[in-house]
Amino acid sequence: MRAAISRDEARRIALAAQGFDRPRPTRRVDSRQVRRTIHQLGLLQLDYVNVLTPAQYQVLFSRLGSYRKNILDDLVYHKREFTERWAHEASIVPMESWGLLRHRMEEHPIYPSLRPLLRKHADYVDWVLDEVQARGPLSAGELPEPEGTARRKSAWWSRSVATRILEVHFGRGLLSVANRLNNFARVYDATERVVPQAALRNQPKRDEAQRGLLLQAARSHGVGTTADLADYFRMRVPEARVRVRELVEAGALREVQVEGWREPGFLHPEARLPRRVEAAALLSPFDPVIWFRERAKRLFDFEYRIEIYVPQPKRRYGYYVLPFLLGDRLVARVDLKADRKARRLRVLAAYHEVDVDRGAVAEALAAELRTMATWLELDSVAATARGNLARPLAAAVRE
Repeated sequence: MRAAISRDEARRIALAAQGFDRPRPTRRVDSRQVRRTIHQLGLLQLDYVNVLTPAQYQVLFSRLGSYRKNILDDLVYHKREFTERWAHEASIVPMESWGLLRHRMEEHPIYPSLRPLLRKHADYVDWVLDEVQARGPLSAGELPEPEGTARRKSAWWSRSVATRILEVHFGRGLLSVANRLNNFARVYDATERVVPQAALRNQPKRDEAQRGLLLQAARSHGVGTTADLADYFRMRVPEARVRVRELVEAGALREVQVEGWREPGFLHPEARLPRRVEAAALLSPFDPVIWFRERAKRLFDFEYRIEIYVPQPKRRYGYYVLPFLLGDRLVARVDLKADRKARRLRVLAAYHEVDVDRGAVAEALAAELRTMATWLELDSVAATARGNLARPLAAAVRE
């Protein structure tokens, strides 16, 4: 017979697994706390939309409060305790996860639109790999384009031929990211010069690696359905279902029934049920608490969609909208922008959820906005009048 847990308990278990059950550090945050948080989460999704600051830094801020962003850069690109890899989209993962993701590199998909380019420039594909092996580390901008191909002049996301070829070698695990330039462009090097030999020697079989990834997903979720666990590392649900059943049979996961869930939940043995969660945090659009929309709806009754790619007239809440976690509920959402020229954190819109104390939410949110502004080295917070929380929030900001 399955054990039963309430929806409130599932929510508190999930937030504890994500690091929201403990107070933020009151002293200066150091590398130990950043390291521990990444290991607890299992990964940080990379996203360089710079409306506020890149997403990977925001996820750590939500849990740790104000900290120096170069701590993360140092751990990834200098101490090499973590590395970039395709995991849940482009991500930062612990070096120990390299072996668990190796089968994904071997199966790295080549999209149909890219295949003609690889055939046309087959010699160039090999040359790029040889060039990085011989000269690396190198960025795409340091490599000439194939003969007869003009270099594109655009921002860091330019999909030049050199960039696309480097990304193919990266996806296959032949190259790794050694650094990031100031414009966020990747600098590539031979994997054996970036990833420690101990990690490279770790080569579990495919099914063992999948169980390892799902177990990490369960540890980071606390409790989740098969689809929840599969989404964490972007695994196919039918395959994940087989591996989850193996983990249950081995006693590594416990099957539970969560109130209101149609599918069974799976509880990690290290999951904790705190008596209460007293968080107050703005969540990045790429935070694992909310990145799987079905789970956010099930746990928090919170419908969330990243509207960056939605045409402006069709946006419901705004361009870069951050949910606000207060206690163990998602109580509001704000459309934010760092106005670096004016040195202000601008609240372009603010909305509260149903059945919340607007005054209490506005007061807590204003305090968190001031904390974020200070962390982003901005001087003030400016709130506008759009949204059902706009007026009380503007008053709380002024106070």
